[in-house]
Amino acid sequence: MTYVLIMLLLLMMLFGAPLFAVILSAALMGFYSAKIDLSIIAIELLRMTETPLLLALPLFTFAGYILSESNASERLIKLTRVFFGWLPAGLAIVSLLACAVFTALTGASGVTIVALGALLLPALLKEGYDEKFSLGLVTSTGSLGLLLPPSIPLILYGIIVQQMNLGQSFTLTELFMAGLLPGLLMVVVLALWVAWITRHRVAEKTSFSWPQAFDAVCDAAWELPLPFFIFLGIFGGFFAVSEVAAVTALYVLIVECFLYKEINLKQLINVMSQSMQMVGGILLILAVSMAFTNYLVDAEVPMWLFEWVKENVDSRLTFLIVLNLFLLVLGAILDIFSALIIVVPLIVPVALGYGIHPIHLGIIFLANMQIGYLTPPVGMNLFIASYRFCRPITELYQATLPFILILLLCLLIITYVPWLSLWFLD
Repeated sequence: MTYVLIMLLLLMMLFGAPLFAVILSAALMGFYSAKIDLSIIAIELLRMTETPLLLALPLFTFAGYILSESNASERLIKLTRVFFGWLPAGLAIVSLLACAVFTALTGASGVTIVALGALLLPALLKEGYDEKFSLGLVTSTGSLGLLLPPSIPLILYGIIVQQMNLGQSFTLTELFMAGLLPGLLMVVVLALWVAWITRHRVAEKTSFSWPQAFDAVCDAAWELPLPFFIFLGIFGGFFAVSEVAAVTALYVLIVECFLYKEINLKQLINVMSQSMQMVGGILLILAVSMAFTNYLVDAEVPMWLFEWVKENVDSRLTFLIVLNLFLLVLGAILDIFSALIIVVPLIVPVALGYGIHPIHLGIIFLANMQIGYLTPPVGMNLFIASYRFCRPITELYQATLPFILILLLCLLIITYVPWLSLWFLD
C-alpha cells in the first residue's frame, strides 16, 4: 500500500496537481489504509481555525500588500538615504537597510526586489558602484528581514509547531524576540562587508542635511510610527499579536488610502483579493498538511525518522550540519511557505530528540530559507531579479556568490550559538 501511495502522489505531482490536492490525497489514502474515520480531516480543519495566532496571518499579509502597492518604498529609500547616505558606502548600506525593513513589513522578498529594485539599482550604478556588485547587493538583500517582526513566515512557523502539541510551548512574541539578534547579525555583518569591499571606491560624498532630513521625515510622517508601534505593541505586552495585526492593518489602510491617497477603491479591491488569495492558499495547504501530519504521527513516521537519523548521525553537532545542508537545498527548490508546511512537522520532533529548542530550530530554518532564495540553480530571488533587471541568470549566480558566503558565515553563527535565538530565556 505504501508503494502504491507513493506512486500515485508522484503521478499527481508529475501532472501538475495543486500542492494541497497532493497532500490531501496522501492524508485520505493514509487514513483509509489505516482504517481511521476520514472525519478526522474535517476535525483537523476545525481545530486549526480555533488557533488564536491564525488571526495575525491574514491581517499582516493585507497590511504588507497595501504597503507594497503604495509609494512607501520610495519614502523609505529617501528617509534612509538622508540619515545613512553620508556614511562610507552610504547608498549601498541604505539599499541594505531599506530592503531589510521592507521585507520585514511585507513578508515577501520577491516583492522587495520588484518594488525597490527599480529605484536602487539605477541609483547604485549612477553613483559609480560596480554593476556586478550592485546586482548582487539588491538581489541578496531582498531576502533580508525574514527574521524580523512582523515576519509572516515566523508567524506561520509558530502556528504549525503549536498545532503539533509537542509539550514545549512558546508564544509568538518569544518567536519574534528570537529573530531579532540573528536578523540584525545578518544585516550588520553584510553592512560591514559592503563598507569594506567598497572602501577604495572614489565617489562624491553625501553630507547630512537637516532641511533634507526634515523633508524626508515629513514625507514619511504617517508611516514612521508603524515599526515602533509594532515593536512596542508586541514586546511591550500592551497588545496581543492578533490585536497588533488588526490595528496595523487598519492603520496602513487609512494612511495609504485616505491620507496619502495612493490606492483608490479599485486598487484596494485588487489588493484585498490578491492578499486573501495568497492567505487562502496558505491556510488550505496548512490545514491539509496538519491532517497529513496526524497520519504520520499515527504511523510513527517521525519516530522512525528519528531512529534512522540517530543511527546514522551520532551527535548534535553533526545533525545541525546535515540539517543546514538539507534546508539550503530545500530552500533552493521550494518557496518558503511550502517548505514550512511540508517539512517542519517532520523535522521538529527529530530536532527535539537532539535537544534543540523549537524556537532555535525555527530561526535556523528561516535563516536557511533566506539563503535558499539565492541558492543556484533555482533560487526564487535569482529568477525574480533576472526578470526584473533583464540580466542572464548566470550573471546573477556570479553576482550573489560573495553575499551568499557572508550569509553562510552568519548562518553558522546562528546555528552554533543558540544564545542569539534564546537570549530572552536566560
